[in-house]
Amino acid sequence: MEYRTLGGSGCAVSAFALGTMTFGDSTDEAGAFAQLDAFAEAGGTLVDTADVYVDGASETIIGRWLADRPADITERMVLATKGRFPTSGEPNGAGLSRRHLDRALNASLVRLGVDTVDLYQVHSWDHLTPAEETLSFLNDAIRSGKIRYYGLSNYLGWQIQKAVDTAQLEGLARPVTLQTGYSLLSREIEWEIVPACESTGLGILTYSPLAAGVLTGKYQQDVTPPANTRMADHPMRPYLRGRNQDKRTVAVLDAAKAIAENRAVTMAQIALSWLAARPAISSVILGARTLDQLTANLPIGLQLSTEETALLDDVSAPRVDYPYGGAIAHQMTRRIDGGWPT
Repeated sequence: MEYRTLGGSGCAVSAFALGTMTFGDSTDEAGAFAQLDAFAEAGGTLVDTADVYVDGASETIIGRWLADRPADITERMVLATKGRFPTSGEPNGAGLSRRHLDRALNASLVRLGVDTVDLYQVHSWDHLTPAEETLSFLNDAIRSGKIRYYGLSNYLGWQIQKAVDTAQLEGLARPVTLQTGYSLLSREIEWEIVPACESTGLGILTYSPLAAGVLTGKYQQDVTPPANTRMADHPMRPYLRGRNQDKRTVAVLDAAKAIAENRAVTMAQIALSWLAARPAISSVILGARTLDQLTANLPIGLQLSTEETALLDDVSAPRVDYPYGGAIAHQMTRRIDGGWPT
């Protein structure tokens, strides 16, 4: 297993993380324990969850696993959870206010059975709460020992920059990571979000690296996905199904399949290897319903060649025009004959 740092921090984590959104739902406790055991045995260290995953059941299961395993295993784990979304029906039961985050964090600590969470992530932007209030709480949580680092999740480029600038201006601890969706079929974050992370030193944690299973090659065009699959159950299923019918998706799948067959590996391994090598990636989050699904992709131990990467880059390039693409944008980002175009 390869290890990297969480952004600009000194905390080392495995290049592939275990996502636990299915724990307590489609993955029962025994299955979750099996995944956690296999992940740890493979050298994995970063375990990602959230307080809203199955109404806290995911955190509770992880807490029981931590309590049931010896210290030489559990002490290597880097725990990441999130807070922001509704945990109760009362007016302050959601958001990034000090009041809600204080309650949410304390509840997560109880469910996980720990005194400290390594990485606490704000689950998305809150336009009602001043950034200063949120960041002040996170800074205090670090100082009190309840969290070691904090990160952002589902933030846009300008929101990332605002959070980092506000923290610096106020003399507060800065975020170290951004968690965001990213895959061969969803590369739009490269327009502004990735550059924002690179310029501010944030490491990227990616979820949905296989586009809800599309990049495994198991879904066929014009065929309705079977029930109890990610494609059928995913909250973004209309969007994902639309992508599955897209000509670009077909080209990506064809290229990944050709490379996979030549390497005698799976299409999923090709897609995950491509993603793990992208700029600013700290860890790729793998979510699985079953142990077989997890072990099929972990660990990968695969590096794509320059030619293979270039092919996947080309066929997966999103359609984009001004100001992010097109002839004008291209000319504005390079020098011609030693000078800028006129």
